[in-house]
Amino acid sequence: MKINWGTGLVIGMALFMSFIIYLVVEMTTNHDLDHDLVTDNYYQQEMELQQNIDAQKNTASMTKQITGVKTDKGYTLEFPDGYDPKKITGNVFLYRPSNKLLDFQLPLQLSDSKLLIPDDRLLGGRWNITIVWEYDDEEYRFEKKISY
Repeated sequence: MKINWGTGLVIGMALFMSFIIYLVVEMTTNHDLDHDLVTDNYYQQEMELQQNIDAQKNTASMTKQITGVKTDKGYTLEFPDGYDPKKITGNVFLYRPSNKLLDFQLPLQLSDSKLLIPDDRLLGGRWNITIVWEYDDEEYRFEKKISY
């Protein structure tokens, strides 16, 4: 049987349309390809950008930075000496890029210069830690990416 150019064109178009329909169905039903916004209140955070930049500059101007260490009990964040722990207020945000259901927030309440993030709250993998804190009416923002 001989196929003329008209039949070949129709077969080619049908194969192309079938391929496109397959891709659309695969992309909408495959849960491995789900991607959400980084945060639900993205636009509000965008409006606070300059405030965050100023807070990061304050953190960069510190003589010693906040350090973090993985321990048996969890992840320990240590604030530098010279800051009264009782005057430090703020929040610690832990963001899990691979699963937003694991994101959580802790209030920053220090009795000494160390804050322990419990091991049972952290799963192995990548985390983004953001500490937004205030000391003597000065705002600070510390961000760190860790692999736990």
